[in-house]
Amino acid sequence: MTTAVRPKSRHPKGPLVDAEPARRHVRNLMAAGVSIVRIAQAADIGMATVSGLLYTRGEGRGRCERLRLENARRIVRVNAEDVVTGSVDAAGTRRRLQALMTNGWPQLRLAPHFGVHPYYVTELIRQPRVYGTTAVAVAAAYDQLWNQDPRQHGVPIGVYKKIRTHARNNAWAPPGAWDDDTIDDPRAHPEWTGECGSDRGWWLHKTNDIPVCPRCQDAHTVWLSERRHLPAPERFRQLAFAKGAATNRGAALAADARELIRVSGLGLDQVAERLGITRDYIQQELARHPADNDTDDPTPTQDDQELAA
Repeated sequence: MTTAVRPKSRHPKGPLVDAEPARRHVRNLMAAGVSIVRIAQAADIGMATVSGLLYTRGEGRGRCERLRLENARRIVRVNAEDVVTGSVDAAGTRRRLQALMTNGWPQLRLAPHFGVHPYYVTELIRQPRVYGTTAVAVAAAYDQLWNQDPRQHGVPIGVYKKIRTHARNNAWAPPGAWDDDTIDDPRAHPEWTGECGSDRGWWLHKTNDIPVCPRCQDAHTVWLSERRHLPAPERFRQLAFAKGAATNRGAALAADARELIRVSGLGLDQVAERLGITRDYIQQELARHPADNDTDDPTPTQDDQELAA
């Protein structure tokens, strides 16, 4: 009887390291249109290894959080100039630039991170397509800057406020509204509230002083039109209920997340999975509802009553 011999792995196993740097590098290359197949080929590793950095690996198995050191080195050594060709859709680049500006980053301070002239940053926001290498450079800078306070990096307070106001007036989505898996998809929409595209989302915009996105505005308009036939007292009652339900949900999620972290020691990724929401959304709710804040009063304001009339 012949005994099967287990084939040797392509690379020595070696120690395990944090997978996040390799994951970010893969996503940045994907922002320029590079497939995971091409990345795996360039790194000389199995496609499953690259795929496991990004996606769950079956029921009960999350994405890879630890990676063999040698595989991690091979991935981060994949040079954008070697695998990126031509131009790509500018959606991801434009969204990242706009998101950074919502945080107060001016074009003058962003340009050196991309290796371009400050004037060209504005052009990047307008262009329908960009060079693949530019998309990679912007994605890499975004990874470094999205959670950094520009004021701590020498941006004057006046410039900081001016840029944030400009971004708000243009209804540009902040980093927390974009998921890493969708920011480069031209068909994707920003998820400002975790409920965008619904009437609940509209109320979350309003109660948290977030510019209302078109999908939520459309949903709220439909919600109101469907209740035009109701007597005014009933419309007002339903309006009050809708506002209260939306207002309380964010605070409840933030409280649940803190309790899970305190009791179980879970990280944000695991907490988000338990609560059935994205990591970015729970981060937003934790920021909106500090531990010592009371829930907003759900009673409709005079403006709310006028909307229901």
